[in-house]
Amino acid sequence: VQLQASGGGSVQPGGTLRLSCTASGFSLGDYAVAWFRRAPGKEREAVSCIDDSDGYSQFFYADSVKGRFTLSRDNAKNTVYLQMNSLKPEDTAAYYCHADRVGWPKYDYWGQGTQVTVSS
Repeated sequence: VQLQASGGGSVQPGGTLRLSCTASGFSLGDYAVAWFRRAPGKEREAVSCIDDSDGYSQFFYADSVKGRFTLSRDNAKNTVYLQMNSLKPEDTAAYYCHADRVGWPKYDYWGQGTQVTVSS
C-alpha cells in the first residue's frame, strides 16, 4: 500500500506544474484526497482537497491558491492531480498528498513530499 506524490520541480514565476498523487494497493476513489505544503520555517498549510463523501465531488482551495490551482481525479489511473498555474515565489514548498478513507473503517495515508520551487 503506497501513496506517491510526484511532479514537483523548479519554475519561474508565472509558470505551471502539475503534481500527481498516485495510489497503489488501494482505490483512491474511496478516499478524500488533500494536498498540503510546508515551506521552510512555516507551518504546514492545507492547499486543496477533493471530497466525494456526499456522492459528488466537492473541491476546497486555500484562499492563497484559489483561481490558480485546480484539483482533478482520474479513478482509472488511481491518481489525483493538482494543476498549479500562475505560480508565485510564495508557492515554494514541499507538497504532500494525503488520502483519508471515506466511511468506516478509517485509513489514511501520506505520500512523500515533492518539492516545488518558484524563483527567477
